[in-house]
Amino acid sequence: MIITTTNQISGKNIVEVFGVVKGNTARARSVGRDILAFGKNIVGGEVLEYTKLIAESREQAIDRMKESAERLGANAIVGVRFTSSTVAGGISEILVYGTAVKVE
Repeated sequence: MIITTTNQISGKNIVEVFGVVKGNTARARSVGRDILAFGKNIVGGEVLEYTKLIAESREQAIDRMKESAERLGANAIVGVRFTSSTVAGGISEILVYGTAVKVE
């Protein structure tokens, strides 16, 4: 599956457009991560626990988007975008979406 943020794929022709596909996940922080993050906030630096959580969430959302595209018969997704939002206190959503297409 080709996934790109561009609307075209160099060297490929879009022969069919299936429409918008998406994948999302909502994740909650844990108390343990919050305690570690608080410590990092005092001394500064990257909060690796949250970086890992966000990366895992992003990959899960991409996997769900790919599954949606595959069910439609697509072999590529173009125009991919990410967005995130806070659903409730301590719960964040990551959404990825794009246009499922067939390329040759």
